[in-house]
Amino acid sequence: MKVGILSDTHVPGAANALPPDVFRLFQGVDLILHCGDIVDLALLEELKAIAPVEAVAGNMDDLEAHRVLGVKKVLTLGKFTVGLIHGKFRIDVQKEMIRKEFGNVDLIVYGHSHHAYWGKVGDALFLNPGSPTDSKHAPFHSVAILDVGEELHAEIIRL
Repeated sequence: MKVGILSDTHVPGAANALPPDVFRLFQGVDLILHCGDIVDLALLEELKAIAPVEAVAGNMDDLEAHRVLGVKKVLTLGKFTVGLIHGKFRIDVQKEMIRKEFGNVDLIVYGHSHHAYWGKVGDALFLNPGSPTDSKHAPFHSVAILDVGEELHAEIIRL
């Protein structure tokens, strides 16, 4: 299974639309995960033209997005349990605080910081795709592709 992952799109706001590279990179994915700060839910409809979408609301999303999407989800991808959340904590304590939001999961997919990250912290893998539109707090724009097989493998893709 191939999963396209993005967060902190801030459309409109940081950009009027997603960069075309996002649509090109996500062609052929089986699922798309969005970690919040969508801003306009119509963006999810654009992504659904590529593949099914699971998303959570972030701190920049309105009350309707919070009602429709919720702020965290636990998904099963293959044999793995995945926590999906936006996050709301300072970068230096973010992973520690997000970890407390989930029980026994294999991977936590999160956003908020705009800083791309892929690695293991304690007993769980963490994946932050960065932001494809807003590098205000990060050195580059990015998304991620997650390959789910016998193991989990992710690639952060700079745009």
